Formats: sequence, C-alpha cells, structure tokens
Amino acid sequence: MSMITERPVTGGVPAAGTPGEVARRSDVAARVRAYVALTKPRIVELLLISTVPTMMLAADGLPPLGLVAVVLVGGSLAAGAANALNCYIDRDIDQVMKRTKRRPLPTHTVAPRNALVFGLVLAAVSVILMAVFTNWLATGLTLGAIVYYDLVYTMWLKRTTWQNTFWGGICGSAPVLIGWAAVTGSLAPAAWGLFAVVFFWQLPHFYALAIKFRDDYARAGIPMLPVVASIRRVSAEIVVYTWLTVLASVLVWPLGMGPVYGITALVTGGVFVAEAHRLRQRAGRGERVKPMRLFHWSITYLTLVFVAVAVDALL
Repeated sequence: MSMITERPVTGGVPAAGTPGEVARRSDVAARVRAYVALTKPRIVELLLISTVPTMMLAADGLPPLGLVAVVLVGGSLAAGAANALNCYIDRDIDQVMKRTKRRPLPTHTVAPRNALVFGLVLAAVSVILMAVFTNWLATGLTLGAIVYYDLVYTMWLKRTTWQNTFWGGICGSAPVLIGWAAVTGSLAPAAWGLFAVVFFWQLPHFYALAIKFRDDYARAGIPMLPVVASIRRVSAEIVVYTWLTVLASVLVWPLGMGPVYGITALVTGGVFVAEAHRLRQRAGRGERVKPMRLFHWSITYLTLVFVAVAVDALL
C-alpha cells in the first residue's frame, strides 16, 4: 500500500507541495503583498497618469520608448519610496485611523525598521536610475519630490497646519515636471501649465476625501481643513479650487494642445464644476453631503484630460 498525502485545496485545485511548502509560499506571498501595499500602488497609478502624456506633449509625439520605460520605472519607484517612508513616519497616526489601521505597519505585518530600509532603498534606486538614464533636472526633481513629501509635508505640514493639502500639492504635481524635464532637459510654459492643473485639482480631490474621513483625522489629531473648519467653508474652497483647475486647463490649451484636448477640458471641466457646486449647495442647505461622488469624478476628470493631452500629441 502507498501513502498519499492530502494536499490543501484552493478553488478546487490541489496546491502543489507539502502543507509546509504551501504555508511557506503563502507566507512569502503575504509578505510581498504587504511591501507592495507600503508603496500605495493606487496613488502611484494616479501619479503616472499625468507623466506619460506630458512626455508625449514635450516630444511632440512619441518619445523614445526606452526613456518612457525609465521614467515609468523610476517614477514608480520614487513614488513608492515616498509612500513607504510616509507609512513609516505616520505609523503612529495610521494605527488610530479606521481608514489606515489595516496597513502593514499598524497590523505588524512589516516591522518599522524594515519599512524604513525598504523606502530608502527604493528612493536610492529611483534616483540612481534617473541620474544614469535621464538628466540632472529630472533627477533633481525626483529627489526633491521624495524629500519634500516625506520631510516637509508628512513630518511637518500635515501635523501642524490646515494648509497642509495646499502646500503638499507641490510634490503631488511634480511628476508632470519630471516627465517634461526627462524629455527636454528643461521646463517650458506648457509644463508649468499642466503642473498648475494637477496642483489645483488636488485640493477638491483631497478635500472631498478628508470630508469623508473627517472623524478619522480628528481622532489622529491631524488638522485637515474639514477638521478645523465647517463643511460650508470646505465646500466653498472646493468650488474655488475646482474653478481654478478648469481655468488652468483652459489657459494651457494654446500651449501646444489641439481640439481634442480643448473639447475634453471644457466638457469634463463643466461636469467637475457642476459636481463641486452640487456639493456646495447641499452643504449650504445643511444637508448631508456626498463627497465621494466628487472624489471619484475628480479621478475620472484628470484621467480624461491627460488622455486628451496624449491624443493631441499624436495628431
């Protein structure tokens, strides 16, 4: 008679290996997922949405694919590094906020020291990659964005002033400048125009999120605007910065954009403004606001605008 070891079954398919091997592979996979989570991949994706179209505009078409690959990899590593270091710095805050308490550090999936080393290694690799394959301006902007986000925003602004979202927008808009600089070695008015679009866009985008998680931020002692001001005040600022976003997108139209971009900016901008005013009206009437509707549309808006940048660059 032969002995047959019963193997764990996942989804009806026997897992290969002994139970111990399966457990070890599962542990490794969980650890990998935890380190990936430290980089906040959804935020990285959002940052990269604006980078490639900007590079296409700077190149007036398709830039060298090797350069695109370097900027995408280097930018992803840089953003991931900044986010991992943010998780390390904010580990005291994350453990008391419902939205963040399941992150790798609050759940003790990753040790703080390991998260710190991981973030620093990613930062070093990203800067070296940009230095070797792009130019000094793109490299300096990459390093500056990491330093600004973690040392200036995370360690200082976020914890001390309600203006943290405004000033924090500088590093969030940096990928546009990095992409342009990687292609041309300089910064043109169109690059600064797109920078302004992303910069102003971040205010209604993040204020909407901060309204949703206002109690969380208050519990953690973070002076986000919705924590220190009324919803009416926050909704008024959302309207102002939404209009500034759309205005910036229109002003950048003559700087190398075509009709696809112009029509897209006007139509999507009109919807964006309408959503901001809808939120403002509900707040003004003392009704319960629905900030996540604006939040999700803001992501769609930015995506469509930069897709239009890419399309016009190819036409």
